[in-house]
Amino acid sequence: MYFRASNMGYAFSKLEIDSELCEGDNSNIGFDDTHRANRTCLDHEISQLTKLRSGPHQNLSRVLPGKREFPVSTVKMLVGREGNYSGRGRFSSADCCHVLSKYLPINGPWVVDQMSTRAYVSQFSTDGSLFVAGFQGSHIRIYNVDRGWKVQKNILAKSLRWTVTDTSLSPDQRHLVYATMSPIVHIVDVGSDATVSHANVTEIHEGLEFSADDDGGYSFGIFSVKFSTDGRELVAGSSDDSIYVYDLEANKLTLRILAHTSDVNSVCFADETGHLIFSGSDDNLCKVWDRRCFRSNGKPAGVLMGHLEGVTFLDSRGDGRYFISNGKDQSIKLWDIRRMSSDATSNPGFRNYDWDYRWMEYPARARNLKHPNDQSVATYKGHSVLRTLIRCYFSPAYSTGQKYIYTGSHDSCIYIYDVASGAQVARLEHHRTTVRDCSWHPNYPMLVSSSWDGDIVKWEFPPNSREAPAPLNRPRIRRR
Repeated sequence: MYFRASNMGYAFSKLEIDSELCEGDNSNIGFDDTHRANRTCLDHEISQLTKLRSGPHQNLSRVLPGKREFPVSTVKMLVGREGNYSGRGRFSSADCCHVLSKYLPINGPWVVDQMSTRAYVSQFSTDGSLFVAGFQGSHIRIYNVDRGWKVQKNILAKSLRWTVTDTSLSPDQRHLVYATMSPIVHIVDVGSDATVSHANVTEIHEGLEFSADDDGGYSFGIFSVKFSTDGRELVAGSSDDSIYVYDLEANKLTLRILAHTSDVNSVCFADETGHLIFSGSDDNLCKVWDRRCFRSNGKPAGVLMGHLEGVTFLDSRGDGRYFISNGKDQSIKLWDIRRMSSDATSNPGFRNYDWDYRWMEYPARARNLKHPNDQSVATYKGHSVLRTLIRCYFSPAYSTGQKYIYTGSHDSCIYIYDVASGAQVARLEHHRTTVRDCSWHPNYPMLVSSSWDGDIVKWEFPPNSREAPAPLNRPRIRRR
């Protein structure tokens, strides 16, 4: 299923699949303009799950017997609540999501910070009270969102190689880890009194060694690092094609998996149990790893193929079943791990062009190519994945029911897609160059984007009447 953004910025398509898929076959759901499946299935499971999380009660959406209105206006939702149409006397979480998800954070933007070096990573904390941004110039800033975006911590990274590649805040928000192109991940005490955290000057940045004792000093870089839900472990993906798991309580490396045949650009835990790990690599593959059985068989639980170029980022839906990936083939793919196979071929064998995403535009002749064994559930297109490992995410469960997917883009914009329909519902323009990362507030309609132009800006709904939006054309910042 391919969702393409038109020149007007919107794309709509129906979920069309064949009869075998409706019965649970592993064949590809996808279709394009030249191929239509023999049978239409209106509701794939992911669409139903999204509707359950973000759809109104049937009595609130009923217009006439047997006829329903969708979406339901906020006024009608409120009238229905007062009239107790649902029989509950209140909104359910899905009712709340239905109302909140209509108010997208598209107004503004308002400048949070401007730095003289590229912004590489940015994320809200789990409760949205803190925001973390990492820059190429060794700065990592933690902003207190509840106190007017005041800088709570200004961290100067230790032993920086090239840039801060990733950061992760512990679930209790007491510690932050940051990675660079080095096998050592550093951990910082976020709750200390010092505002400026200069490694080994004002504070200790403890180094966690990810290289094994028998590596003989071999050096590699870490592209991705994440805390487990309980905060006891870290998982990391590296430039030596491996996945690492570090036990923070035991203070030692507990697992190394030679996972792929190229750089592992992104890793994450599948759910709160920590048993499953998802990984994405420059070998074009996504893999699923079950730690409960890996030590006995040394193999992934399954492999998912469909990207034609390297995978830049993964984000789990948090249910241990679905995740999305951003790819250098200029697409986001939605995956269901029940479709994974035991083995896969990363190179379909028909690429007949030379291309490097770091400095070349994506070949026009490659845009319509499809993997012959695509196992993804859906594909979303319209944004641009060039020059750097651009990130994508599901929108928050609390406020939107994970109804949307959003991503940065090389064309300086932020794109928001509807998960079920594939519609491109928003395209936010402000930055002057690549938007590598962005983050949606877990509770409120607020989105913050970070760009290689050094700007950290926030988008909101409703508009912030107390501040003037940032102008679209501003004097360029002198770079160092």
